[in-house]
Amino acid sequence: MKRPPARAIVAVLVVLLAGTVYVTREQWQPLLGLSPDDNRYLGYVEGETSLIAPPSAGRLIERPVNRGDRVKKGDRLFVIDPVVAKAEVARSEAALAEAKARFENLLTGKRQEELDVIRSQQRETEAALVMAETELKRQSDLVARGYGTRQAYEQAESQARQLRSRLASLSAQEKVANLAARPDEIDAAKALIVQSQANLDQARKKLEDLMPVAPEDALIENTFFNVGEWVPAGTPVLSLLPPQRVKLRFFVPEEDIARAKPGDKVGFTCDTCPAGLMASIIYISPRAEFTPPVIYSQSARTKLVFLVEAQPDSSSTALPPGLPVSVAPLVK
Repeated sequence: MKRPPARAIVAVLVVLLAGTVYVTREQWQPLLGLSPDDNRYLGYVEGETSLIAPPSAGRLIERPVNRGDRVKKGDRLFVIDPVVAKAEVARSEAALAEAKARFENLLTGKRQEELDVIRSQQRETEAALVMAETELKRQSDLVARGYGTRQAYEQAESQARQLRSRLASLSAQEKVANLAARPDEIDAAKALIVQSQANLDQARKKLEDLMPVAPEDALIENTFFNVGEWVPAGTPVLSLLPPQRVKLRFFVPEEDIARAKPGDKVGFTCDTCPAGLMASIIYISPRAEFTPPVIYSQSARTKLVFLVEAQPDSSSTALPPGLPVSVAPLVK
């Protein structure tokens, strides 16, 4: 620290001994060669990155972005080999089409050609029944006059009865052919469609996860794999730093922490930054801690401090993580 000039020390002693003038902290600090900035809170810029990783392992075949690039929401970030995932989507689409076709088939009944066969059999049976009833009547007359045998009559009667039963059966078959399947079968077909649709949605989601896009405007902070390398499942390929996730972390002495409230505005400065930068307090630590070595200096000697986080107001100023900042003192 800069040694105070001798004349300044003498001047302060004279004033104190006289006891007639009250000297404030802001007045005697310049006399001792200290800067009012020594009361400012020290901190740094912190960035919360998003790690983008594929859920399945595979070979990285595309990565159109590089470290330091800025991407817009919806921009493609990378592509993991999608051959297997695309095949699964195709299989699921075919299974869904099959399930829908089976369901429609259960609702339509028999085909027209099958109905034509049943109706042709009906006409054939009707013609045979006419002949059988004619023969039955003839045999009945012969038996009544004593010329026919009982056996011939019974055979004609049996033939006519069989043809009547067959005609009734064909009529019932025609009605059934026009009906849809049983309700239980239709319900089972509907459930199969729902299942197939769910499998297709799952397959499409897996394919989409292998080709992720930027969830929001952000900076490509870092990349961890190059094209052609094998990426294990769940391992980040790159990290994103959205502008709204950049915040200030500074440390307030215990005697000043009662002045801090969430939502309060604080001014801050940094090297090469323009004047008038402001931030809003978003978090106040409930516990005190010793002054971190990262911000310890001769002007920040207080042992117990509280961590405070603040969100910078939207501006065009880029605040890279790790940048030291100086925050204006809190006021009552």
